[in-house]
Amino acid sequence: MSGHKRQISRANGQEINVDVLVIGAGPTGLGAAKRLNQIDGPSWLIVDSNEVPGGLASTDITPEGFLYDVGGHVIFSHYKYFDDVIDEALPKESDWYHHQRISYVRYKGLWVPYPFQNNIAALPKEDQVPCMEGMIDAVLESKVVRAPPKDFDEWILRTNGEGVANVFLRPYNYKVWAVPTTKMQAAWLGERVAAPDLKKVTTNIIMNRSAGGWGPNATFRFPAHGGTGNIWISVANTLPKENTRFGKHGEVQLVDAEGKRVLLGDGTTVNYQKLVSTMSVDFLVETMKNEELVKLSKGLFYSTTHVIGVGVRGERPERIGDKCWLYFPEDNCPFYRATIFSNYSPNNQPQASKKLKTQQLADGSKPSSSEEKEGPYWSIMLEVSESSMKPVDRANLMKDSIQGLINTDMLKPGDEIVSTYHRAFDHGYPTPTLEREGVLKQLLPKLQDLDIWSRGRFGSWRYEVGNQDHSFMLGVEAVDHIVNGSVELTLNYPDFVNGRANNERRLLDGAQAFKQHKMNNGIPVRPA
Repeated sequence: MSGHKRQISRANGQEINVDVLVIGAGPTGLGAAKRLNQIDGPSWLIVDSNEVPGGLASTDITPEGFLYDVGGHVIFSHYKYFDDVIDEALPKESDWYHHQRISYVRYKGLWVPYPFQNNIAALPKEDQVPCMEGMIDAVLESKVVRAPPKDFDEWILRTNGEGVANVFLRPYNYKVWAVPTTKMQAAWLGERVAAPDLKKVTTNIIMNRSAGGWGPNATFRFPAHGGTGNIWISVANTLPKENTRFGKHGEVQLVDAEGKRVLLGDGTTVNYQKLVSTMSVDFLVETMKNEELVKLSKGLFYSTTHVIGVGVRGERPERIGDKCWLYFPEDNCPFYRATIFSNYSPNNQPQASKKLKTQQLADGSKPSSSEEKEGPYWSIMLEVSESSMKPVDRANLMKDSIQGLINTDMLKPGDEIVSTYHRAFDHGYPTPTLEREGVLKQLLPKLQDLDIWSRGRFGSWRYEVGNQDHSFMLGVEAVDHIVNGSVELTLNYPDFVNGRANNERRLLDGAQAFKQHKMNNGIPVRPA
């Protein structure tokens, strides 16, 4: 596919011929399209059933003018290429706000600094003792050579001990994943879950101080306008319009893998040579009507994410302060995470001069007046997980969530709520279950044998490389593999991408950094 840029061939009004078809205009699809537009050679087209690009990184706006992302998204990056594309799309300093993460865990009425397992000093004394005993036992037992942990729960016990497992990691992860930790594998963890440093934890208890700054998102940036979705709208705007079909003209009805053609909702047939699909892989194989692959995909598990938004009139309370996102392991609220979305940008809520009615008080009572009044305003975004193993009372979820905000001192009973938002995203989290790798190691190669690269948060179903930067690069690297035969590092070597070696990779060519990484660690290049 090298040589001069080939144009899209249109056989007639209802048929299009391209070298590479990209399905989906979320971060992965846009990464593929961006790379294809840079490469001199293949013709390409990107399609999406949504009118607005962004996928699971989009942003909704309520009628009252409050913005809510599809879950808690922030921009931090493992890749210079990703940074460059984002900076091209939103190039001005005024396009961004930069933040230091201020994050806590709500536990027994206390705000425990994140990560919880490094801040045992903030717990009541009666909880510090079992947590420290468990950590000490875990360190002593770590001296014994054992097989890798059989599941996530065993990893938790080996690294954190029984105390932290019981008070935080088990209940919190069940609320997030909607499956027990015993049904999840441990290979996905990487930089996702902090392992405690016993010496530092002990020192912090004695000195009565907190520890913070862990993880790749200790600092992050956020768009000044339009929420996270504005990033991807802006990236899409850098692509040629003739190579995009969104809305009803981009809705995929059928994927004929044998005939290498896709039927779109408006009746158009797109003939392709290679296909990059960012649809959830279970939906993709159903669209292909491939019974073997549909049966195989049934081994994949996912949870639904409910995003709840609450817009409040009044000055942001001092107890909320500059908090970014907060974790809730206890059962006094249905949500596992809350984001103070108004803190990310002053444009995530209406201007103070806008007049809005009070819909209700936080305790559910009616306001004393139906008069429209000015702000200021602030907002909270909540996330609730649901699965067959963790049902949710959808009919009462908003009421239960607002009561949960009162229970956790996020809201006071008399606070004026001027806007509410609720949207359920069927595929919210691709769950790293014990069965996942066995399915993916069969499913993804079988699709690739049909010249289909299934990539993205749910396209390749690997949560450990499911952030926005990862997802974007899954699309970029799929195209590089199609055109140049390059190794797809993000898909096949997530530990390398997320690890310390990535400091080198941000400065060097990815292939060169990976070669050095292999030399240092003796890793063969055998894509999974």
